[in-house]
Amino acid sequence: MNHSSLLHCRGKLQSLHLITKSTVMTPKKLLFLFIILCCSTFAFAQGLTIAPDGGNKKASVSERIGITDVAVHYDRPAVKGREGKIWGQLVPNGFTDLGFGTSKSAPWRAGANENTTITFNTDVKIEGQRLEAGTYGLFMAMGSGDATVVFSKNSTSWGSYFYDPKEDALRVSVKTVPLTESVERLKYEFMDQTENSATVNLAWEKLRVPFKVEVDYVKTQMESFTRELRNDQGFRWEAWVEAVNFAVEHDADMQQALQWSEYAVAGPFIGQKNFRTLSAKASVLKKIGKSAEADALMKEAMPMANMQELHNYARQLLKEKKNAEALEAFKMNEQKNPNKFMTSMGLARGYSANADFKNALKYAKAAQVMAPDKANKDAVDGFIKMLEQGKDINQ
Repeated sequence: MNHSSLLHCRGKLQSLHLITKSTVMTPKKLLFLFIILCCSTFAFAQGLTIAPDGGNKKASVSERIGITDVAVHYDRPAVKGREGKIWGQLVPNGFTDLGFGTSKSAPWRAGANENTTITFNTDVKIEGQRLEAGTYGLFMAMGSGDATVVFSKNSTSWGSYFYDPKEDALRVSVKTVPLTESVERLKYEFMDQTENSATVNLAWEKLRVPFKVEVDYVKTQMESFTRELRNDQGFRWEAWVEAVNFAVEHDADMQQALQWSEYAVAGPFIGQKNFRTLSAKASVLKKIGKSAEADALMKEAMPMANMQELHNYARQLLKEKKNAEALEAFKMNEQKNPNKFMTSMGLARGYSANADFKNALKYAKAAQVMAPDKANKDAVDGFIKMLEQGKDINQ
């Protein structure tokens, strides 16, 4: 108890004396009342919110990998003129006895003050090793050119004074990277991002400690879709189509995708037959080798398409080298939406793909007049020059 707390308790005793002068109190009641008064003293004696000791700034950094959120919370110590004295001195090598607490072989806290923590909201892999979703205390045991990164199930301690290896969820070994320029304040950052991974880096003074975090993006996304489609999102056919399109694009669980597509078309209350639902189902059928059924479904869907949808579908057919089918789709779009820049340009592409440069040039010139802005007009001018030279504008 500090001096101010003792003075406060003394004041409480004086108050207690005044209270009991005119009241009959048993010894047990007196003791109970004294405890209550002193507890209130300790409650009011808590410190105010101030910056951490030593100017070690609190910080956090987070990033989403796929649909997995990764967040690091830490305190940022500064070099403060101690270049060359950080690694191996201020931060000891390996596991050491810090002279306090229960741990006799503790790693570095990977920051300052209380635990550095890292949180994953889905299962991940760290340097290729599996780690379950959760919040972990993040520690490091530094070596010469390498480091052991420790993920502890204990994320609520102060520093690593009470570190217990039995609470380790995972340890991985990584190579450290020397830096040419000094980093004054310790920081964590995400680098080398891909759809499925990112590297988390600790950088301080002239050293970087990286570890790779990987997620199974397709698996977690499909699992997320399964959950969400059972919630309020499942009352919209658009959500089912979105899930189908993702599965097709990533070649993920086509049987599940087929069920989703059928529900989008004919599910109770929400199912609709429109271009988007039918084309989504057709894309699944095509993936599982039922091309004839897919083509028949697209013939049913095409008349339901709006101008943009039909144009995009025809462009997709061009990518698949189905040039004759693409031209028919462009023709249908022009019949439904005559004398439009998009449909005229579509016919220019369709005829060009089929080596009919005369008709392609005719529709390109028609599109030139209707170009909505200079950028489009310049693009069409370039197409016209290509067609005049007998070159396909779809290359």
